[in-house]
Amino acid sequence: MDFLTTDLCDEYSDTLQVATPMFQSYGGHTRFCGEIQTVKVFEDNSLVREALAQPGHGKVLVVDGGGSLRCALVGDQIGELAVKNGWAGIIVYGCIRDSVAINALPIGVRALNTHPLKSVKKGAGDHQLVLTFAGVTFRPGQIVYVDEDGVIVSPKPLL
Repeated sequence: MDFLTTDLCDEYSDTLQVATPMFQSYGGHTRFCGEIQTVKVFEDNSLVREALAQPGHGKVLVVDGGGSLRCALVGDQIGELAVKNGWAGIIVYGCIRDSVAINALPIGVRALNTHPLKSVKKGAGDHQLVLTFAGVTFRPGQIVYVDEDGVIVSPKPLL
């Protein structure tokens, strides 16, 4: 990826949203960007798996897990599924597990933390909602840019 969030902020700060710095970096790619797709779930990763089973075409799945630190919403199998289907990255307002395996995958992942417990699988949640967390509103179709310095959202592509 040939961008720096710092440079994008310098040039486009009047049109960008900058997320509160709360995410840990996982996955083999520390820098990623793409069109936002969303799911909203709570301690149930069924819709996360369902979304990442679809062709990603370089998009980024933003998962609003309610900030729960009681179980993981993404593990190594879901990470491998995302890579296989061409997703650029995953941002989880919640936890992941299997971090060592995820760190070996060619994908970018941001999450609040890790947790060894898997989630329930009841199929509860919603797709393609406007999500708000970390001081940012994530709208499907907008673009998210993520690197070592942060997470920013733009209403249109900047590159």
